[in-house]
Amino acid sequence: MKKLLDKITAEMEEAFEEAGYDRSYAKVTLSNRPDLCEYQCNGAMAGAKVYKKAPIMIAKDVVSQIGRQGCIAEAEAVAPGFINLKIDDRYLASYLNDMAGEETLGLEKTENPEMIVIDYGGPNVAKPLHVGHLRSAIIGESVKRICRAMGHKVLGDIHMGDWGYQMGLIITELKKRQPDLPYFDESFEGEYPSEAPFTIGELEEIYPTASAYAKEHEEYREEALHATYLLQNGHKGYTAIWKHIMQVSVADLKKNYANLNVEFDLWKGEADAQAYIPDMIERLKKEGFARVDDGALVIDVKEETDTKEIPPCMIQKSDGASLYGTTDLATLVQREEDYHPDQVIYVVDKRQELHFTQVFRAAKKTGIVPEKTRLRFLGFGTMNGKDGKPFKTREGGVMRLENLIREINEEMYHKITDNRTVGEEEAKETAGIVGMSAIKYGDLSNQASKDYVFDVDRFTSFEGNTGPYILYTIVRIKSILHKYEEMGKHLEDLSVSGAHSDSEKALMLEIAKYNAVMETAYEETAPHKICAYIYDLANAFNRFYHETKILAEEDEKVQESYIAVLILTKRVLEACIDILGFEAPERM
Repeated sequence: MKKLLDKITAEMEEAFEEAGYDRSYAKVTLSNRPDLCEYQCNGAMAGAKVYKKAPIMIAKDVVSQIGRQGCIAEAEAVAPGFINLKIDDRYLASYLNDMAGEETLGLEKTENPEMIVIDYGGPNVAKPLHVGHLRSAIIGESVKRICRAMGHKVLGDIHMGDWGYQMGLIITELKKRQPDLPYFDESFEGEYPSEAPFTIGELEEIYPTASAYAKEHEEYREEALHATYLLQNGHKGYTAIWKHIMQVSVADLKKNYANLNVEFDLWKGEADAQAYIPDMIERLKKEGFARVDDGALVIDVKEETDTKEIPPCMIQKSDGASLYGTTDLATLVQREEDYHPDQVIYVVDKRQELHFTQVFRAAKKTGIVPEKTRLRFLGFGTMNGKDGKPFKTREGGVMRLENLIREINEEMYHKITDNRTVGEEEAKETAGIVGMSAIKYGDLSNQASKDYVFDVDRFTSFEGNTGPYILYTIVRIKSILHKYEEMGKHLEDLSVSGAHSDSEKALMLEIAKYNAVMETAYEETAPHKICAYIYDLANAFNRFYHETKILAEEDEKVQESYIAVLILTKRVLEACIDILGFEAPERM
């Protein structure tokens, strides 16, 4: 379906042309004065110089040519040259009925689907997920769903940190604790055990212990670095330990991400890129892209138009070791070979922008990716506590993600059970659903690049711009529809007949924005635009609800129209929260 705004614009284009003016001046926008009109066109102001005519005269000429058989019901030329527009009620009702008749709610999908890889998540294995991992997972998941909703083929890649120094630390600490394990016996010829010599709990304790010890003991640190080197060069026993680490860690990561309703199509990590590094470096040297600088291998990425210093992209240290830039470039080699993406979107901390500027330029300059491939950096801000500093536990440490989710769910459980007659099991299940909305909406309602304050009290409130408020609105609609059915009436084959009040028309106009909002959210990679939309939609519904006796309406046709509007409101809200990565319960 075409966007409603496009349909109104098309009608205005005809009017401009009929009045003797160029169609390009007919752009229509939402009114910034909804008390005066619903849409507006300011093209007469822009055309005044070209046509050497007062804007109000142009506006009046155009208004005189607007037909009365289309979607515009009222058009008024207002000094100094604005054109105020109101849409026809019946046309709006027809548009909503067309939306209701389509499974996708009339969403206008792309005519040219692209292959998009989204790099998000990025946890280090062998470490528990903490609140610092929250934004990448939530934003990346939503961006993935937005792209899919618009008709693109999308692969979400977790891109784990699974090949660095932390692996050497774990191996070294395990050797210190259990030196008799066969992995450390250079003469061992048999099959290594299939079971890991540690649990996820033990593994999560091993790493910080080893890391702290290495900072105080240089010989231990050197041993860990050497273990990392041996692993990365194919040491049989250490490779077997690495496989155990991966097996135990990935199982735990999958469980934790599932609790966040986050799914990845690809469970690849830095280790998967290693096989591509030697040939890549050899080619970059051979073709003159890489040069030696103080023993290290670098690619110059500075451009003449730069207003600040952009250092070379280092791809190999003087000792031959790889860096993040090496791995990221090799990962692009792999992605190009396996998926030929049209876009690669990186959802990472905004403080990594310089790194990705270097990597993107190096990838384009060296032909690792074709020039037409879009490499996009979606940098997110910090999740802070009320003190304005990065979110911590009450004791001052980094909070584990599962503990944050537990705290939010407990808070929601208390709110749901207070003054409500809900069974314990249902209350717990509902608390989990509503808690997820509090976390995700609390994050996604902010522009991704901005820091924000994670305020548990505000995010779990049933009032204001929060996830629970959106869900409460959906549940309220479900309750009305359920009562309507209990009256012996049916929800099938109902249609919107028109607006019967200002509040109903305002709600209908909000519903009709769905297509345009989704397109904008995709084009700007902006989940917060969807949050802003459903908050406005929920407010419009609640105003209509409070001003209208829906179930007490005596005119059956009017009541059926009300119910049709409610069903469509619910469908749009549910489609949007699904894209944001959460769902609504049946009751709250």
